[in-house]
Amino acid sequence: MRLATEQATESLRATQYNATVIQRIDVTDDLYRIRVRPDHGFHSYEPGQYVAIGLGFWEPRIQPSQNELVPEEKQNKLVRRAYSISCPMLDASGNLLTCNEIDYLELYIALVRGTDGSNAPPPALTPRLFLLNAGDRLNVATKISGHYTLEGVELDDNVLMISTGTGEAPHNAMTAELLARGHRGKVIQVTTVRRRNDLGYLAEHRRLMARFSNYRYLPITTREPENLESSHPKYVGKQYVQQLFLSGELAKLVDDPLSPVNTHAFLCGNPTMIGFTPPGAPPLSQPGMIQVLESAGYSAKDKESVCGHIRFEKYW
Repeated sequence: MRLATEQATESLRATQYNATVIQRIDVTDDLYRIRVRPDHGFHSYEPGQYVAIGLGFWEPRIQPSQNELVPEEKQNKLVRRAYSISCPMLDASGNLLTCNEIDYLELYIALVRGTDGSNAPPPALTPRLFLLNAGDRLNVATKISGHYTLEGVELDDNVLMISTGTGEAPHNAMTAELLARGHRGKVIQVTTVRRRNDLGYLAEHRRLMARFSNYRYLPITTREPENLESSHPKYVGKQYVQQLFLSGELAKLVDDPLSPVNTHAFLCGNPTMIGFTPPGAPPLSQPGMIQVLESAGYSAKDKESVCGHIRFEKYW
């Protein structure tokens, strides 16, 4: 069913959209970095915060994607979701670039085509977002929010940031900010992806490591041949950051004991990795990083932003 005539669609876009896509950087067919410029700019914000974006239910959806039946009462409304704001980290000349030095918002988004047979409703936003190109319009919330920030991090503290997939986004903004400040402690990013081609910022991280001796980026894969094929000459099996931390291998790889005495821990991404269980949810089948870090002396309960504190982004 066609939700609206072309004239009605243009009218809805004119009244409900307030930002323009200025650049789309495809990482894979199902993963991109997108830069969006709000019509009236935005207030300065803290690295790690998020913003809600939206498109109308009247917009087309990329195919193939799960069939969707839009109720009549939603056909002229927006579907929105909050995304952590990422950062390019480097400009075209290779200079550090923080999120408050640019006039656009960079988002790191994965396409969800379906719900894999679960009872959840079909994904409504990303199949629409993935038809956007430079010049297209969308809705961006005027308020940037979030408590997942670098508050309390001192110049000599170590910062350990662990993510899965696009959960790397806020850590990129934090990384650029820390390095631009002249951070003296170690800045460590660990991110888990299925395959190496899912690393949308790998080139930037390599350049940063070459320039800053206190920066380390450690990507971990789970679906490459060396993860799946025992006959592979470099076989390591499926690697998960929880196991690497518990075994001490992660500390070796980043050349730091990762002690809670001088380290802030940040977690963003899949709730299974984080180890967060909302009220009423079933218990974890295996420990997440919250539980692993707590066993090493960190705490997720302290409200003060001090070393040894675990901060995590809860939305998914």
